[in-house]
Amino acid sequence: MERVQSTNLHAYILIAIALFLSLSRSSHATKQFNVLSFGAKPNSIDDSAPAFVKAWDAACGSTDAAVIYVPKGRYLVSPVRFNGVGCKSLNIVFRIDGTLVGSEDYMFLGKEANWLSFERVSGVSVIGGSLDAKGPSLWSCKASSSNNCPAGATTMSFVESSRIKVKGVLSLNSQMFHIVINRCRDVKLDDIQIVADGKSPNTDGIHVQLSTDVEIRNTSIKTGDDCISIGPGTKNLWVERVKCGPGHGISIGSLGKDREEEGVQNVTVKKTVFVGTDNGLRIKSWANPTSGFVQRVRFLDSLMFNVKFSIIIDQHYCPHNINCPSQESGVRINDVIYQGIRGTSATKIAVKLDCSSKTPCTRIRMKDINLRYANEAAQSSCVNVLGDSTLGNLVKPQACF
Repeated sequence: MERVQSTNLHAYILIAIALFLSLSRSSHATKQFNVLSFGAKPNSIDDSAPAFVKAWDAACGSTDAAVIYVPKGRYLVSPVRFNGVGCKSLNIVFRIDGTLVGSEDYMFLGKEANWLSFERVSGVSVIGGSLDAKGPSLWSCKASSSNNCPAGATTMSFVESSRIKVKGVLSLNSQMFHIVINRCRDVKLDDIQIVADGKSPNTDGIHVQLSTDVEIRNTSIKTGDDCISIGPGTKNLWVERVKCGPGHGISIGSLGKDREEEGVQNVTVKKTVFVGTDNGLRIKSWANPTSGFVQRVRFLDSLMFNVKFSIIIDQHYCPHNINCPSQESGVRINDVIYQGIRGTSATKIAVKLDCSSKTPCTRIRMKDINLRYANEAAQSSCVNVLGDSTLGNLVKPQACF
């Protein structure tokens, strides 16, 4: 009798364990939504945007984690918004094995400000795939000085979103900015490739503004504007192992466009490589009164190869010298460290700090700077700068610090 009871107890325990494991698995289930099932056509001809929206709505309505799967193929996709308001799923992954393409007709995407727009989403990841916006047709229109060219579309934007991951994505020939992070929190970008012609207009690689806790790692950017641009309201930004060139460098700014403007703070840029860029590490602001500021910035361990201005602060920024402000910049730049910046300069002056006479740059510190021009020590130029520095082999003007 005792043996029978023991056997029954053992069976009950096994059943309970199996039930627990089954419930555990179901509570962590992931549902997959293949865009082909919603009508997407991998033929580069039929617009698959409606199918992408239907797949998003289905994933959004799921109470489980969801994967929106885009198989191999080329999908013509018109501008589309993915809105997270009311989403039940807390984890949605776009897994892209194919290529999303725009049209040679630049109005196909250019009629909207964004191509792929994620708005008020949380817990969204975009993994893999290529995004080809077919930007050259719009660039040609702009080069012709026509007044009928649209501004163009940003390839991928995230607005008012949190817990975002983008990994292994190739952005090719964006009409305007490639990736924009705006009013977001907790964003991780990793293993991104960005490619556009070195003369393509306004094709910033990654633009961050009004956002907190953003990481950009292991990324290669070739474009016609800033590789990374850091706008007002950026806080706690970490950039590491980024290769830039061609392009305009990694820039904080431009700032000071508006009188009331949020500041930029807690920015670290390290282990970066610049090849043939117009600038390396740049801070730029317009010569306007403003409440904006830059503080606690660290530029560490950068390699420069034939870069025009490896280190530059430009507080009289006016890119086309048209209708330039005649005042002094009110942007307060404080507590900036440059350390371990080395390589070759394309200009005799490799370090140019042109700060505001109204609000001079303060606590600008340099250490282990080694930049050469034509096999000689490069030079530096500093105006309205207060701080301490060890400029390495740079010629240090008496007016610097």
